[in-house]
Amino acid sequence: MSVVTQVFALLAALIHLVVGVLERFLYHRPAVRLFLTTSTADAPEVTLWRSGVAVYNILLGLGLLAGVVALHTGDETAGRALVLYLCGFLVVSAVVFAVSFPRLWRGALGQGLAPAVALLAALF
Repeated sequence: MSVVTQVFALLAALIHLVVGVLERFLYHRPAVRLFLTTSTADAPEVTLWRSGVAVYNILLGLGLLAGVVALHTGDETAGRALVLYLCGFLVVSAVVFAVSFPRLWRGALGQGLAPAVALLAALF
């Protein structure tokens, strides 16, 4: 698997780990809410949903890290499968997110751009 694919997969992992931590542990801060949702308004009724999304983002990031680690520790097939599957998953999720919530297009771009580059690099 190319270095470009791995670098952009790791970038996607980092983005999802950071966003997951922000969603789960720092959402009480208005600046974090503004960064994630373009509004400082809080909606306590969605805490359960937000926590689930945070864990989803953290697990996606950890899965990408595991894939890259597997590539370098002797299980190239598993590593390649994890990286390609999770990058594809993130790109599709980003498209659905952008279509569903157009005003949050920056979040969709943040979610999908790095894995899209990783997938394109894997094709060439």
